[in-house]
Amino acid sequence: MQVELCRKYNFSAAHTLPRAPEGHKCRRLHGHSYEVEIAVRGEVDPESGWLVDYGAIDLKARPVIAELDHRTLNELPGLENATSELLCAWLWQRLQGELPGLHRVSVAETCAAACHYYGD
Repeated sequence: MQVELCRKYNFSAAHTLPRAPEGHKCRRLHGHSYEVEIAVRGEVDPESGWLVDYGAIDLKARPVIAELDHRTLNELPGLENATSELLCAWLWQRLQGELPGLHRVSVAETCAAACHYYGD
């Protein structure tokens, strides 16, 4: 049986989009309460009845999320232009070797705007 497990995390951070068009509101420093969803996919172990313990996902994801919390994202290497798209890829790069079955990283800046990244 193939399943996808999803775990959500939250952090708050500021950013600016220096490559947005001149006059665009996102060129100014502003902040979001971000929601990140990490999804792993694979076969359920018939013995345990699960794919992976959610706690095992937390062990790998929480330290990465902590790097972002209450920061100005543009100050982090690789996030100089801190779009949702680039933030998804940044998270993926840090998690892909750590979380077997990593399938998707999603970042929502608001309840109405999100990006889903499925790796390279």
